[in-house]
Amino acid sequence: MKEVKLFHLTGCPYCIHAKNALQELVRENEEYGKISIHWIEEQEEAETAEQYDYYYVPTVFFGAEKLYEADPSQSYEDIKACLKKALDTILSEQSSFI
Repeated sequence: MKEVKLFHLTGCPYCIHAKNALQELVRENEEYGKISIHWIEEQEEAETAEQYDYYYVPTVFFGAEKLYEADPSQSYEDIKACLKKALDTILSEQSSFI
């Protein structure tokens, strides 16, 4: 199964929004909580981060596919909506293997 990776930076306000949005999404839909997300702190795991093509954090990869990359203009609600779309994509693909 493809791994879900979420690249982030400690103290990044967009990453903090992403974490809070993910917690909120899991409360709204318990299926999201079944998705295992590998959180990768970009500075602590620079060698891993360098293997992926992105500029802004947070960024979500599902296997090699980038499902979401933050944009500095995004609000909390924008981030939440984009993460929901990414989670729905992951659930959809995972359910096709069952």
